[in-house]
Amino acid sequence: MMEQLFSGKVALVTGAGSGIGEATALLYATQGAKVIVSDINEEHGNGVVDKIRQSGGDAQFVACDVSKPEACEQLVNETLRHYGRLDYACNNAGIGGEANPVGDMSVKGWDTVIAVNLSSVFYCMKYQLPAILKSGGGAIVNMASILGQVGFPHSAGYVAAKHGVVGLTQNAAAEYSAQGVRVNAVGPGFIDTPLLKQMDKATKDMLVSKHPIGRLGKAEEVAEVVIWLSSDKASFVTGAYYAVDGAYLAV
Repeated sequence: MMEQLFSGKVALVTGAGSGIGEATALLYATQGAKVIVSDINEEHGNGVVDKIRQSGGDAQFVACDVSKPEACEQLVNETLRHYGRLDYACNNAGIGGEANPVGDMSVKGWDTVIAVNLSSVFYCMKYQLPAILKSGGGAIVNMASILGQVGFPHSAGYVAAKHGVVGLTQNAAAEYSAQGVRVNAVGPGFIDTPLLKQMDKATKDMLVSKHPIGRLGKAEEVAEVVIWLSSDKASFVTGAYYAVDGAYLAV
């Protein structure tokens, strides 16, 4: 049997109740990590914990509204209370947000998507970094998007937030890499998650057409990159942005 990548280590995943976050939490557990499954949806989060435990893994659910700094602090404190350390974090929680042109977007809509998709990454890293340093180093992977590189009509808040996540990732990498904490960002294309199942066929076909590979991505395909970036196999990779996008950004 191959040695597991993360035996004896602890990983924290936000937005882990479904989609990319769920796939990432499951894969961390498969590789031997004890996993803190965090989500705003308690039912979904506990469902993922059950899956991990049924497969022989070790996981705990901690509810968290990542748009609130005190909740992010409590999340890290609960991680340390359960497992005594933190080695890896995947800051994945996010929302699509209000869909309007810039001139029509509400201030509340803007504030909400920036809080959940950008400020949350700062809040999480603010409390994760000292904990990871205390554990002797590790890695953080922030979930950006292809829209962290390009625009997308009617998605100003989301696009601005994800561009911000890439910049914040680079800054944290510059500050902490010499101390043994690598920080990277992943940019998924459109991924076939439950959210997209609500779309009509014409809209889904339009999204597929934007990916030269000819299909949407799978959550597991993004999770594989997160796991690699977390592992020592990516020991010289930090401050990077990895697109997982079926060539969306190439055209």
